[in-house]
This record gives sequence, structure tokens and C-alpha cells, in this order.
Amino acid sequence: MTSGEIYAEIQKKQSFLCVGLDPVLEKIPDHLLKEQDPIFAFNKAIIDATIDQAVAYKPNLAFYEALGPGGWETLQKTLDYLPAEVFTIADAKRGDIGNTSTLYARAFFEKMNFDAITVAPYMGEDSVSPFLKFEGKWVILLALTSNRGSHDFQLIEDKDGTPLFASVLEKSKSWGTTQNTMYVVGATRGPAIQSVREIIPEHFLLVPGVGAQGGSLEEVARYGMNASCGLLVNSSRGIIYASSGRDFAEAAMKEAQSLQTSMEKLLNQYCG
Repeated sequence: MTSGEIYAEIQKKQSFLCVGLDPVLEKIPDHLLKEQDPIFAFNKAIIDATIDQAVAYKPNLAFYEALGPGGWETLQKTLDYLPAEVFTIADAKRGDIGNTSTLYARAFFEKMNFDAITVAPYMGEDSVSPFLKFEGKWVILLALTSNRGSHDFQLIEDKDGTPLFASVLEKSKSWGTTQNTMYVVGATRGPAIQSVREIIPEHFLLVPGVGAQGGSLEEVARYGMNASCGLLVNSSRGIIYASSGRDFAEAAMKEAQSLQTSMEKLLNQYCG
């Protein structure tokens, strides 16, 4: 999938919403526990409820790996259920020496057919480059994350006052192109997103942290949107757990619709 195709879907739906499919068995509605595959039944209902607003879906692999072999089957069924026009992200946060990264890439791009995978860049170029060899696939590098512990390393400054995340952006932007590389930047970072944009003005950003984590959608758009939108804003818990009852899918739809309405206004304001 090209950036142009992603932008076309954004324009079509007037949305840059990515839905995080991060189900926990203990949190899904009780009536689904009678299903043969409760997690897949939950995911299927969420997808059906949000497909008109979402341009991307991002399963976090930990939620499936924790279920053992059956979790991998559920993940594949979920991926197969998603329509071809949406962008699919394996939130796997992989990254290892070259031959290992090659096998990770084959697993997620060839066997499972994800469009993209999140990768930790801190082992350097040779740990990332194997993922970039797959035509039409994307690497999403961790840059400036929204978790509390990100301050431990990402904001450390060198002798010239450059924070580590900025050095990662500067170094890694030459590894790939705007057609195969994106970056994770947390929504809670607010004005810092502007600093990111000064280094990588044309790349897409995957932005988690809107919703349950308290990030501001308006700030993300103000500081991060470019002429082709350039944003995929992820919401997980705020959508999929909008209700714990039988109306969970309807509640998820309302949350997705609310975000889409806000995103449409922001697209017209900053990208129109």
C-alpha cells in the first residue's frame, strides 16, 4: 500500500483513525464467552462497527501471544476479516540482528500479510533494513513514545543539546523513504510533535495516546498534520471498551463516529 492509497482512504472517509485491536479476555462482554472464539467474535464486532470511520487497524501482538497458539490463530482470522483497503499494522515492536529481523519480516509480511510492523530502531540500521526490502510494506519506527518511562532515554540530550529521539529521527530517515517508513510519536507529546515535523516533514506518523491516555487530537493535528494529512491516530481502549455490555459494538461505533467528526473538521482546517 502506498502513501497515496492511504491518503485516498483518509479523504474517502474524512478520517485518519486507527483502531487498536487489543482485546483482553477478562474485559470483553460476558455473553461473548460462549462463542467458540470469543476474542475473534469481539474483534469482528468492533471491525463491523468502526469500518466506516477507520482507515487502519493495529493489533498489539502481546494480547494474542498471551493466549498461546490459539491467539495466533485468532490474530490471523482477524487479519483475514479486515477488508483490503484498510491499512493493517502489526504492533510487534520487533528489532534484532539482521538475519533475525529478516525472519520477523517474512513472518509478518509474507505469512500473515500485514501492511506494516512497528520496529524498535535502537540496534541500528542493520536491524531495520531487512524490513525495508519488502515492496509495498512499511516499517514504523519508535521515535517519541507516550509512556512515562520514555523520559529515561528518549529525551536525554547530547553535548549539543539534541535529544536522543531527534538523533534517531535524523539518522534513520535516510534508511528508507516516505513510501516505506513511518514513525511512532505519542499524542501526549503535544508541541514536541512540531520538533518531529521539522526533521521528518513528509513521513506519516502513527500517533497513539488519544483517548484513554489523554492526548489532544487537536494538538496532534495542529503540530503534526502535513499537506497529505500524514497522521494515523490510534485509539484502542477508548473505542473497544466504550461499553462492557451487549451494546459494546454500538458504543464503539459512537466513539469512532465522534472521533471521525472531529477529524473531518481538522482535515478541513489544516489539510483542506
